Amino acid sequence: MKVINVCGARPNFMKIAPLMEAYRDEPAIEPLLVHTGQHYDEKMSRLFFDELQIPRPDINLEVGSGSHAQQTARIMDRFEPVVAEHKPDAIVVVGDVNSTIACALVAKKMGVGVFHVEAGLRSFDRTMPEEINRVLTDAISDLLFVSEPSGMENLKREGIALEQMHFVGNVMIDTLEKHRHKAEASKILECVRVEPGGYCVVTMHRPANVDDPAVLGRLVSVFEEIQRELAIIFPIHPRTRKNMEASGLLRQFAGLERLQLIEPLGYLDFLKLMANAAVVLTDSGGIQEETTILGVPCLTLRENTERPVTLTHGTNQLVGMDPERILTAYRKIRQEGAKSGRRPEGWDGKAAQRIARIIAGWTPAW
Repeated sequence: MKVINVCGARPNFMKIAPLMEAYRDEPAIEPLLVHTGQHYDEKMSRLFFDELQIPRPDINLEVGSGSHAQQTARIMDRFEPVVAEHKPDAIVVVGDVNSTIACALVAKKMGVGVFHVEAGLRSFDRTMPEEINRVLTDAISDLLFVSEPSGMENLKREGIALEQMHFVGNVMIDTLEKHRHKAEASKILECVRVEPGGYCVVTMHRPANVDDPAVLGRLVSVFEEIQRELAIIFPIHPRTRKNMEASGLLRQFAGLERLQLIEPLGYLDFLKLMANAAVVLTDSGGIQEETTILGVPCLTLRENTERPVTLTHGTNQLVGMDPERILTAYRKIRQEGAKSGRRPEGWDGKAAQRIARIIAGWTPAW
């Protein structure tokens, strides 16, 4: 069975890596790897591939940046000839980025099977581009691989046939567990001059948080208080930096004495940084999952999450972007300690193996 595997953005790399490894134990599967180039920073892309031991892509579509419409259209336009030439039996798409829905649409219209890894997650917020990508990809997928129980319930409610859904666990955690020991050797704490437990990590990239200067500006008071007892390490996303510069906020953030704005990090450095943090503030979906396994308190700067198991089982709390809510939650963690979490079902480092076995046994209905 020839299977094209699609990745396009950094969150995809952590999900595709364990799958490419798991295929080695399934001789029935002939995998090809396509990188759409949605995240096109060569240094960062190459670093992730090297650190996660992902094979070099067989094909790179090199689509680059653009609006959602431009990027999605370019991916579709460049992916169609790939499908026509290689004639796969199926494609595997992961996550919820533009590459996910674009390649799924092309494959489905060309009569090729579509398998979605990380299916069923729902924030129920249709203002999020990722939510649109998730819902539409699931609607046209033939196999839906689900990472947490809420995903199964969401897909049932949307009318997906039970035989198409498979609760397999979380491939992101496969990657974390494989590289956790290796990450311990990272020197990132020495590089940013912090001690374990003596700092806070911040990441932000979602348009709702970083496109409005008024929303972003409210965090200055939050960081002012946190830095009184913890250093703040902020690997800054290019989109966030650009918006901070345009609004003049970058100067205010950079002026905080114990806040360090640093370049985005590779996987191993960031895993080490996150694992030793006193608390993480983020709007990322994947970080909510990783902190759950690492046992690190996570304050999610959103009003919703598509990963509710991180709230019920993990160390995650939703605090939005209101400074008082954020600081109330932060103070409680500092005074009382983190809430105790437990490992969700199927987050055992073997999700990719389960997925590969199911793919190997798949027979198209047509």
